[in-house]
Amino acid sequence: MYQLFIANKNYSSWSLRPWLLMQQLSIPFDEKLQQFQVDNYDNFRQFSPTAKVPCLHDGDTVVWESLGIVEYLAERHVGVWPADAAARNYARCAASEMHAGFSTLRNVCTMNCGARVQLHNPPTELATDLTRLDELWRQGLNQFGGPFLTGTSFTAVDAFFAPVAFRVQSYDLKLSENGMAYVKHLLALPAMQAWYQAALLESWREPGHEAEMGLYGSIIKDYRHN
Repeated sequence: MYQLFIANKNYSSWSLRPWLLMQQLSIPFDEKLQQFQVDNYDNFRQFSPTAKVPCLHDGDTVVWESLGIVEYLAERHVGVWPADAAARNYARCAASEMHAGFSTLRNVCTMNCGARVQLHNPPTELATDLTRLDELWRQGLNQFGGPFLTGTSFTAVDAFFAPVAFRVQSYDLKLSENGMAYVKHLLALPAMQAWYQAALLESWREPGHEAEMGLYGSIIKDYRHN
């Protein structure tokens, strides 16, 4: 059985992507959760060549990087990417854009599932990222009919944008009506709810991730258990 190494569910947006994909496609795996620390390197190097998460083990085969994990799974399981060629092209391009882009959104609105943050004078580039995000989502939803980005089935491209749904919730980000409907659809998925509830129950805090939220905003609510 696969082993999927992830980190704190409250913070780890990259871990969420393959975890959610495998949950949605009913691909069995053993979850191996490792806590973020001030210095993860030595601990995380025991299972990941980059000392980062996520990392997938399939027997003696080690697969790192979320895109690498997705492509590895796509060679072995149906439904990771859409079957339709046009939808598959969109999905791969959009997932790659998310993987490499939206840096301001990532840096200003770091993932913290349990917190609600009021932003203070965020950089103008955040609005640019949100405009492009909304445009990209509307393209998929309009072209393929929704409720997921490439139609009626959840695929890898939805997994790549799932952490953004938590960011929209945490930072009260504004998108178009279609964009917000997509966010609500993702957040309502049972697997997303399971991840969220587990994140709220995590009792540990990592100072670096906590400090990131204070760079551009302040916590106005915290639903995490102490």
